[in-house]
Amino acid sequence: MYEIMRCILFFIVLFVMRGSLWAESPVVEKLKQIKEISGIKEMKEEGFVEYYEFWFEQPIDHADPSKGSFKQRVLLGHKDFTAPMVVELEGYGIHSSAAGELTRLFNTNQLVIEHRFFNNSKPEGKTPWECLTLKQAATDQHRIIQALREKVYPGTRWISTGISKGGQTVVYHRYFYPNDVEISVPYVAPINMAYIDPRLEKFLEKLGNTPENKTLLGGGGMDQKWQIFDFQKRCFERLAQLQPLFDAFVQKKGFTFNRVGGNEQALRMVILEFPFAFWQWGNDLNDMPEEETETMEELFAYLSRVSDPGFFSDQSIEDLQAFYYAALTETGMYAYNVKPFKEYFPKMKKKQITFRYALPEGYENVGFNTEQLLSIGQWLQTDAERILFIYGGIDPWTATAAELGGNSKCEKYIKADGSHLTRINSFEKMTQQVIIETLKDWLNGTAKRDEVEKLVY
Repeated sequence: MYEIMRCILFFIVLFVMRGSLWAESPVVEKLKQIKEISGIKEMKEEGFVEYYEFWFEQPIDHADPSKGSFKQRVLLGHKDFTAPMVVELEGYGIHSSAAGELTRLFNTNQLVIEHRFFNNSKPEGKTPWECLTLKQAATDQHRIIQALREKVYPGTRWISTGISKGGQTVVYHRYFYPNDVEISVPYVAPINMAYIDPRLEKFLEKLGNTPENKTLLGGGGMDQKWQIFDFQKRCFERLAQLQPLFDAFVQKKGFTFNRVGGNEQALRMVILEFPFAFWQWGNDLNDMPEEETETMEELFAYLSRVSDPGFFSDQSIEDLQAFYYAALTETGMYAYNVKPFKEYFPKMKKKQITFRYALPEGYENVGFNTEQLLSIGQWLQTDAERILFIYGGIDPWTATAAELGGNSKCEKYIKADGSHLTRINSFEKMTQQVIIETLKDWLNGTAKRDEVEKLVY
């Protein structure tokens, strides 16, 4: 009898142990309470206790759910239910599952949300581009954040962040839903105020042509602007020699340029893009070939390294169709001033070349919502709070941040010689600490720091 009881007890213990082994993670259990979530898949990512991919069902049109739905890709890195949450709002598709800078700095959980209508986060069939608006995208993010705040991470504090167009996304989300998160950190975010924001061209005119620029990017001093201009001019003067090199390069890459107007027009566009790309990514003038000794191969190699021909390809436009639609209807873009090189554009009647060629088929005549951008700009200068902007001083997009200094409830830090790659860790240690302490104060609900030098040389 005793032996029988021991056997029964053994099997009971074994059954309980097997049940505990089969039990789902509390994170998964909580995610399954959210009816919009499906396709939960476990992943592995360094620095997190658990990591999951899942899909969140969204209406194609939040104002009219009868138009159907699509599934939006989301990544969740879990450390602790009581830790803060950093939510990375992508402006494009999800580019990485790794822990971001803020996640590492504050040892937080991390939620990454793919932007609507990018990669796999779009409806089946033909894309209804008219439903790609700032408010629709912000409402996507609002629904996901609110669902996880209620069901998975109640009581925790949230930080939204994003880089470049992702930084834009952070700002627009806070404009429409200011109470979804406690604080926000947009990195190098373009904040345009018009379809073609004139501040960008003015900023480029100044770069490399002022005493402050003397030490930027090595050599050149106040002549940097003219060295860049002279390089463009040499390229235009040698179009006939560069064209075969360009054609061979793009054929090897598999690029076509039907949308922009063919290979010859594409090469001209690559040359026009050169100054913007040069400053945006912090290139070095010392790498530029010297006019007296350069070969055509060296000239083209430097041009194509700084200003990527693939940017103008049909393939790139197709991949970034959602970006172009948003930029040309609501978020704004830059244009190319062809006046200094008008002899190389003999058929051009206008002074500017815009990106209208990149609009989706059937949407060529869509209008631009300037009023909304101006409203967002006004909000940033008056009512926005606990948003800390990070910029690089030689990044052309920093021109659009010029008017963000009037609101004492937000902060702006500019690394004077920083490019579009500027992050918190780009600053000197003392400034990094001030930024981190400011964010901690905000996250804990205490007053922001008083006098801080935000322009760092």
